[in-house]
Amino acid sequence: MRKRHLTRVVGLFAAGALLLAACGDADDNGADDESVDAGEETVEDEAEEADPDDDGSGEAGAAVEDADFEVYALLPQGNDQPYGTTYLPPMEAAAEELGIALTITNSQYDADTQASDCEVAVAAQPDGIILWPAVGDTVRPCLQAANDAGIPVTITNSDVNEEDRDLTRGYSGPDTYGQGVASAELMCEFADGQDLGIIMINGLTGNSTAIDRENGFEDTINEQCSNVEILARQPGNWNADESQIAASEMITAVGAPNIQGVYAADDTMVAGAIDALRSRDIDPTELIITSIGNTFLGNPLVIDGELDGTVFQSSSWDGENAVTLMHEVLTEDPQDRLVRFMPDVKVTVDNAEDEDVAPEW
Repeated sequence: MRKRHLTRVVGLFAAGALLLAACGDADDNGADDESVDAGEETVEDEAEEADPDDDGSGEAGAAVEDADFEVYALLPQGNDQPYGTTYLPPMEAAAEELGIALTITNSQYDADTQASDCEVAVAAQPDGIILWPAVGDTVRPCLQAANDAGIPVTITNSDVNEEDRDLTRGYSGPDTYGQGVASAELMCEFADGQDLGIIMINGLTGNSTAIDRENGFEDTINEQCSNVEILARQPGNWNADESQIAASEMITAVGAPNIQGVYAADDTMVAGAIDALRSRDIDPTELIITSIGNTFLGNPLVIDGELDGTVFQSSSWDGENAVTLMHEVLTEDPQDRLVRFMPDVKVTVDNAEDEDVAPEW
């Protein structure tokens, strides 16, 4: 262990109660800029019910005096968002089991805050740093500083850009390109060879998760079912209200009779698109609609037949594997960069109520 005494300064920010369905890096949400003074928190009982005012920052995992390793987890969300609320407990449980003392920060998707968190982490000289990028194209200075200090960094949830990966030891989380592929395969399957005009609602422009999902979807449509034509596309910014507006604008521009399907890059945005259809007296069950997430918002839409298919994303898998991947790096010192992708399980009405794809966030 590099240092017994952990620096316990972490950034705490006011809970935003944002429904971030995509859970990607960066600008995947419209996080509030309101913040409170920096502070600290000690997680003493994992079984204790989450405090709605607790953003998830603080100490977790094994007690420092009993830990084999000390690791900083630099996250952009925590208990202030649905995904983080179910991501953190498995992360903390895995850390305790593996003898890792975690210091968890929450930048609330603010790049400058996460950069400051990284400076504190590097100065503390922990055994490792787990990074969930707040803004993907701003993390290289953090990675470089950790690399210069000899601190291994693993990435969770949203991988860094290709040119930055040589500064990291591994990635665990969704295969965001593969999620787009899986949603497109569902679209192709439901289209079953018929000509289909669809509108596409993507995440925030420039966001790596949004780009990967869009590319995965479009590449697969082009390769596997060229009978499906993307008539129009707009960003929905991972937000239901903005997606409803975007979908409504595209319906007007393209003409409702020309639209037979919808793809949205997550369940939050597809819910907005479905609301836009309903407001135009268009029955969503008459269209072919696919998405990504199988969340508490999307799963009922699948069961009701308004959403034909989505792709399950497990926040608990994400949190647990962030720690187990770091532990593997610290104990086995693999020479190659490790990549551990979450399984892309397709969810339709046939399996939407199965226990192994039960929504988590």
